[in-house]
Amino acid sequence: MKRKRLFNEVEELLNDYCNGCFLYKHHKTDKGRLYAHKFCITKCTVGEKIKAIGNKLS
Repeated sequence: MKRKRLFNEVEELLNDYCNGCFLYKHHKTDKGRLYAHKFCITKCTVGEKIKAIGNKLS
């Protein structure tokens, strides 16, 4: 049950903040998809929250 709650929390974060993100689109067009993805994981506060939730799943 706890895993399902964590997955739902990640899904909410993605739907609320990541879908249609201006920064992701900007970095993707300027520096490429790989840079944009790395930016989201390492520097974006939402990405850090998602990473923290992922660590709870392990």
